[in-house]
Amino acid sequence: MLIDGVFSGGGLKDFALVGAYQVLEEKGFRFQRVAGTSAGAILACFIAAGYTAKEMEKLLDDTNFKTLIDPRKTMLPLPFMKWFFLYFRMGLYQGKALENWFLEKLALKGVYTFGDLPPGTLKLVASDLTNGRMLILPDDLVHYGIAADTFSIARALRMSCGIPFFFEPVKLKVGSGENIVVDGGVLSNFPLWIFDDSQGKRERPVLGLKITRGSQKWKKHKIDNGLELFEALFSTMQNAHDEKYISRKYEKDIVFIPVTDASATQFDLSDEMKTELMERGRKSTIQFLKTWHAPVDQKIYQWMSSK
Repeated sequence: MLIDGVFSGGGLKDFALVGAYQVLEEKGFRFQRVAGTSAGAILACFIAAGYTAKEMEKLLDDTNFKTLIDPRKTMLPLPFMKWFFLYFRMGLYQGKALENWFLEKLALKGVYTFGDLPPGTLKLVASDLTNGRMLILPDDLVHYGIAADTFSIARALRMSCGIPFFFEPVKLKVGSGENIVVDGGVLSNFPLWIFDDSQGKRERPVLGLKITRGSQKWKKHKIDNGLELFEALFSTMQNAHDEKYISRKYEKDIVFIPVTDASATQFDLSDEMKTELMERGRKSTIQFLKTWHAPVDQKIYQWMSSK
């Protein structure tokens, strides 16, 4: 069955999304269009590029994620330089290793730019801080005078995954200036609305995969220093907008995957934790599909979504 998919951000917790995708693939679901924010954008790109769930699992198992965080080399004491880079570079890590990893893995499927994919099949969310606006890639590139067909998907992914202050922001060159672009989760961590038309209708069923905080959804943040303050601030921004949008009308089309014991920036996940996260994604999706009945006729679906 053809459906559209939207995937939430969650950093390394998004191993759970791969487990969910495995179940959907096994049950015969195929994604016509995909969209995502941050780590959810990675899943969307890999699906659009043609990776199977098994290929994704092997790819992630074979990757040492600690090699994807790349601090700048310096001769000065590290504690001091961390604050230096936060102030002048606006991030602890460069993000180049992460972008190169995206480029390498997508190249294995012959995918480099948005022009290598059918039009409209992939949408990624980033945040343009310079202009104070959400950036939908590749759609919004036209407003910057940039050709979407030749724009690197690896670079777009780097934008969508640019956790503020953790990775240096991407500087998108526009004319003689540049715009500062960071993680899409700042403005929409779960863009379930992205395939709605101007009347709020959908061309086909849209299935969302969302990482949640489970039973600890309203757990208080521990804030004793500046970094913990930022983490609490970013977490609040990530969820406030999207949780307000998700109404009972759309809850039935979302697989909620509870993850409370892993951090979005935990790049040293053990093999056991990776397996556990994928299993949570699988279990949540199996349970969801027991009650989910997506309309098989697209005209019927459009009529129902207008009600």
